[in-house]
Amino acid sequence: MFHTLRAFWNQSFFIPAPTVTEKNLPDQTGKVYLITGANTGIGYQVAAILYSLNAKVYVGARSESKATAAISSIKSLHPSSKGGLEYLHLNLSDLSTIKSTAEDFMRRESKLHWLDNNAGVMIPPSGSKGAQGMDLQFQTNILGPFLLTKLLLPVLKRTAESEPAGSVRVSWAGSLAVELGSPKGGMLWKKTPSSSEETLDDSKDIRTNYSITKAANYFLGNEFGKRFGERDGVLHNSYNPGNLKSDLQRHTPKPLLWLFNAMLYPPVYGAYTELYAGLSQDLTIKDQGAYIVPWGRRVSVRKDLEDEVAKEDGQAAKLFEWCDRVTREYA
Repeated sequence: MFHTLRAFWNQSFFIPAPTVTEKNLPDQTGKVYLITGANTGIGYQVAAILYSLNAKVYVGARSESKATAAISSIKSLHPSSKGGLEYLHLNLSDLSTIKSTAEDFMRRESKLHWLDNNAGVMIPPSGSKGAQGMDLQFQTNILGPFLLTKLLLPVLKRTAESEPAGSVRVSWAGSLAVELGSPKGGMLWKKTPSSSEETLDDSKDIRTNYSITKAANYFLGNEFGKRFGERDGVLHNSYNPGNLKSDLQRHTPKPLLWLFNAMLYPPVYGAYTELYAGLSQDLTIKDQGAYIVPWGRRVSVRKDLEDEVAKEDGQAAKLFEWCDRVTREYA
């Protein structure tokens, strides 16, 4: 309990100033980045900063019209940029579409320096489902990013071969819910009616499901790092971007939103957290699974979650195997 309260306080109030911002990042000419959910909120801010520094940024989004509007907006803010902004159709809630998204990206690019799994959905209307009939948050926040990341591993590895070790990265979006809302051990499982195999339990309330997805992203940042990180020269990590005003709260009841507004920061601060995860030179290839909090600090998480990461057959490994099994037919 003490750790949870301390995490809430340290990640919400009196936060140290960001150390990685548009003011001290170097020129990004020649770098290629894919930011999911970059048409709005924190992802938009990340894309804008990278583009202002002459990077080529892919805006992964479901809506072409919204992505195009975001691209136009960013270009108008930074008319002197020599970088690029490209729309990449990405529907994380439909597993059957993600392979074509990855293939489209790899047809257009031979390099990828950072995959930022920023997109997600938070507490949608009760009963919301993805295209494959599972809880919408499980599909959008866990399974979709898992499959996209797995399919892009070859281009990430190829990029890392000609870059400093650990400078090519994959980052996963957590939140305070990793510490405050996830159940003991991070995951909840249930037996499937048709077999003896277990699946993530989506029968709980939508807030619990959301918290499970955030703990899952912490687990996946660690498991991808264990299985592929040092082998491929790619650093995998996760982050809590911070308590931020963004479209993520669009489904939050108004009374709760009024309460949250007292502790919400502008989205650009979340971008600084994510940019630390993606570009900070403080992190090395040895920092697989690092968890980053506002506005760019590495911290430990709840001990029960760290214990599951450390086990060979813990919840993190079990989650990875479940994701692999569920998404295999779409890979």
